[in-house]
Amino acid sequence: MRDARWLRRPATLRRLALASLIANVVIVVTGGAVRLTGSGLGCPTWPSCTDASLTPTREYALHGIIEFANRQLTFVLSAVVLATLVVAVLARRQVRLAVLVAASIPAQAVLGGITVLTHLNPWTVAAHFLLSMAIIAVTFALWWRLREDPAAPGLRGAAPGGLRAAAWAIVAVTAAVLAVGTVVTGSGPHAGDRGATHRIAFDPASVSQLHADLVMLLIGVSLGFAVLAHAAGAGDRLRRAAWLLLAVELAQGLIGYVQYFTHVPAVLVGFHMLGACLVWLAALALLARTLPAPSPIAPADAPRVATRSASGIRAR
Repeated sequence: MRDARWLRRPATLRRLALASLIANVVIVVTGGAVRLTGSGLGCPTWPSCTDASLTPTREYALHGIIEFANRQLTFVLSAVVLATLVVAVLARRQVRLAVLVAASIPAQAVLGGITVLTHLNPWTVAAHFLLSMAIIAVTFALWWRLREDPAAPGLRGAAPGGLRAAAWAIVAVTAAVLAVGTVVTGSGPHAGDRGATHRIAFDPASVSQLHADLVMLLIGVSLGFAVLAHAAGAGDRLRRAAWLLLAVELAQGLIGYVQYFTHVPAVLVGFHMLGACLVWLAALALLARTLPAPSPIAPADAPRVATRSASGIRAR
């Protein structure tokens, strides 16, 4: 159908992939808002809100509405991700990554349900956040591969192997920072609900110091990468990606120090969660700039195209 051709356009799939990426970041931030408002058990059961009602009841009032609203955002996210998958299949582009992103939705929903049923056990809360970071990484990879045009001149210069290894190290240290950050949160004051009193049995000050040390390591490695990129004559886009990562890290570090010395106010914790997503995305973008430009159509996804040669029509 001619009217459906827009579904197969690269721009349509690229925009849907970007929408999926943004939606995953938004749901991380709104999930943090649920915890920071003490609404984590506003709906004490899963998948219904209470044992007797699918939706919030007057007994749980505002907290139930906040928690239930966040659950409904999962359906919005699911709709965007499924639309991305459908268009990827129709366009036969990056189908495998689109399937992986779609498969992450039920996995995250089940883990979210376990988090509620275990009364916000801090370890399951941490796993819930880290799974979101993994999903963001896969969704970013999908969007990045769709936005890259290998034929565009000067889009990406060849990065030396040393820079590529350094970029992988930055991603690894960033992942460690995120993981230890969840332990800081799990040992801190924001349990997500007044009834969820169980916290990780670590000294918050000690864990926060370890987290800060890893952040300093990350900033140091990122600064070293930026200097090395200039010395190696790397492309402008890679150098800009390095300085952008460093700027985001410094802003996130500033928020972290302020929230620690102001006794962890909920508003700053919310900004810190958004910052964590942005640091992760900046690190992934830096790594992506060092990798070989992907083909717009993966070999496994490429359709068989009929071409005419001197000996007749052959498939390739």
